Amino acid sequence: MSRLAAFHDLSPRASSFRDDVLRGLGASPKRLPPKYFYDEIGSALFDAICALPEYYPTRVETALIQTHAAAIAGALGGRCALIEFGSGASRKSRLLITAARPAVYVPIDIARETLRQAAEDLCHAFPELPVVAVCADYSQPFQLPDLVPYRPRRRVVFFPGSTIGNFDPDEAVAFLANARGLAGAGGALVIGVDLRKDMGVLTAAYDDPQGVTAAFNLNVLARINRELGADFDLRAFRHRAWYAQAPGRIEMHLESCRDQDVRIGTTRIAFACGETIHTEDSYKYSVPGFQALAARAGFRPAACWVDDANLFSIHYMTC
Repeated sequence: MSRLAAFHDLSPRASSFRDDVLRGLGASPKRLPPKYFYDEIGSALFDAICALPEYYPTRVETALIQTHAAAIAGALGGRCALIEFGSGASRKSRLLITAARPAVYVPIDIARETLRQAAEDLCHAFPELPVVAVCADYSQPFQLPDLVPYRPRRRVVFFPGSTIGNFDPDEAVAFLANARGLAGAGGALVIGVDLRKDMGVLTAAYDDPQGVTAAFNLNVLARINRELGADFDLRAFRHRAWYAQAPGRIEMHLESCRDQDVRIGTTRIAFACGETIHTEDSYKYSVPGFQALAARAGFRPAACWVDDANLFSIHYMTC
């Protein structure tokens, strides 16, 4: 019997999307928050990216979880509250649920309908597992629903996908400090972190020849058109991605192919030919480098699993 215990909608107001877009495109240089990639269309495109041969993070991280599921579950202990940030379709969490048998699973995602469908699917796959879904912007502080009725022994934050790389280092520390607060005393963190590696491997992962990543990047402009009444001509922008060696990050941009004006409601925004909108960063770390970063947020490294090719890492950290 399905047990969707609760669905809490804490999603930001639609006006915050407008405010963030106007603020970002009015800045110099122009930028957009990557959290707005993930409407229903963007989420589907990201799923397609994860299936590409060039995009190793999903494939390698999933294999790491499968290989080390028993060890990870042993570290978590029985009957934890498994709290996943950016849960999406909850595919990786299914591996941990099977191995760790949590007391309750709390998927958190900004894409409302994707979250609702994934939570319902999970209930059918694990009929004895209470699922408490939370639609929220997990990049900002928010209040967790009461989990006491499920009697978890501890809270464990699960943050796969190396999404931590979307934050610059200082933002990452603040984000991890918030995660530590949600986990609480005796809690823990399981987090996927992409590693530094050959520049060609990194560039191919974010600029695939099939053009799926380009469609994903451009969809944020299509979303602004759909939801904010803008008139972006998607044919007048192109996807750009490169590795910036000094900060150790992939940068994704949308480059204007000509001088042009775009309107968002009554606001006019001018673009020069070659000017870009910075849409995403993806920082890469060494294992010691990330452990030092997490220590600034109060986490203690307890275990780490890395694939044989040294592409990706999964960290288990305690509060």
